[in-house]
Amino acid sequence: MTDTCDVAIIGLGPIGATLGNLLGMLGVSTILMDREETTYDLPRAVAYDDEIMRLFQIMGLADDMQAISEVGSGALFVDNDNNTLVQWDRPMHPTANGWCPNYRFHQPDLEKVLRNALDRYPAVEQRWSCNVTGLDQDADGVTLTYDYAGTTKTLRSTYVVGCDGGRSFTRGQIDAGLLDLGFHEQWLIADLLLPEPETDPDRHTYHYCGTPRMGSKVFVGSGRKRWEFRLNADDDPETICDPASVWGILAPWITPAEAELERAAIYTFHSMIADSWQQDRIFIAGDAAHQTPPFMGQGMCAGLRDAANLAWKLHAVLHQSAPADLLASYHSERIEHVRAYIELTINLGQLINATMRSVTTGGAAAPEDGPQKLSQLKPALGPGVSAGTMALVDPLFPQIDADLDLRVGYRPALICDADLPPDLMARCRASGIVPETRPDSDLRNWLQNAGYGAVLVRPNRIIMGAVAHVDDAARLLPDAWRYANV
Repeated sequence: MTDTCDVAIIGLGPIGATLGNLLGMLGVSTILMDREETTYDLPRAVAYDDEIMRLFQIMGLADDMQAISEVGSGALFVDNDNNTLVQWDRPMHPTANGWCPNYRFHQPDLEKVLRNALDRYPAVEQRWSCNVTGLDQDADGVTLTYDYAGTTKTLRSTYVVGCDGGRSFTRGQIDAGLLDLGFHEQWLIADLLLPEPETDPDRHTYHYCGTPRMGSKVFVGSGRKRWEFRLNADDDPETICDPASVWGILAPWITPAEAELERAAIYTFHSMIADSWQQDRIFIAGDAAHQTPPFMGQGMCAGLRDAANLAWKLHAVLHQSAPADLLASYHSERIEHVRAYIELTINLGQLINATMRSVTTGGAAAPEDGPQKLSQLKPALGPGVSAGTMALVDPLFPQIDADLDLRVGYRPALICDADLPPDLMARCRASGIVPETRPDSDLRNWLQNAGYGAVLVRPNRIIMGAVAHVDDAARLLPDAWRYANV
């Protein structure tokens, strides 16, 4: 007997678990499957930003995430003589999202929070030790074939999302090619455990540029330390992970008397994007769709943004009669956004391999000229779905009112500076849009300063569109949405 669900998610890492939580909030029947018996219990990703913390807040998980995370600072790119070449300031205070721009964490702890949160939703089920071996789609859905406990089983789902990593089985099933952006390097990763919490107030990450052993000292929290080193031509990958070799490399910074080597591993950092993230009813997200070097801490963040972009669209098509074009906008909106992050990350990775700042400045400025300042990148979405009549001041809807964020949750909101007519209120609710009228003074001031009479905010707090007068708010409802180049 074949089980059925609205959405099947392949891969129960942070991207799949986040997507499952968002779909659960919307009441979408979801089955998450992973080929492993349990979660991977060693560190990998170590950073997320204010936009992602806001997503966790929307999911009702901000307190849990704060309990396992620490606020980090910015990054310094230094040369042989410890001159700062590039300074990336990331202040340790809240941004317009209402959260700090840099959090550090231990990935197994984060995954545990996300997986435990899935238990809140009766429509969501986790299945471990399920190795998916086949995806057969037709006009009405997808039949998944998988191995479980030595037997072959099937699952019928309306849609499938592959969150199954860089070696994605799902990506192969939709015949997606990979666009190579040119960065492929082997790096040694050394994770250490401290016997006592770190007391040094410096929470910067340091990137050592142009040195004989190029690498990074990464702030990952007060109880852990991480170093990452680019492998040199004469390094032996077979022996460089041996404890004696690792401690020899770490000797300028730390000794075995001060910390325990939790693990040492070689990772190959890639920069690639799949040329297609969807084939009919099958999608890919996270590392299955794009792979980012780690120098900006945006790899996992990019995947979580994928989940936040896709979940509400799946719900709208499944349960609110939205057109399929809405799903096509997932790939077109996300691919340009993530590519901007990858390209900047590649530049920073090349800078680590350089002795001058020519990679980012286009010239050969000397260290005595002072450090170049790197600002926070805020890429725009690619072509997709939009509404309204006004050009946007900023695509991000700021967290002026945290109560509104919590009240709205992971749903779209129509925020107006005056009351809506009853028929428009009814149309909003029928479309799953939360109408918010006559907001408090701070939010009203923001609307007035931006010149908006009404603004439509997506569930992930990206503004979809705006109008100058509340009388035109109907132009923000789904039957007026525009689809560009999808």
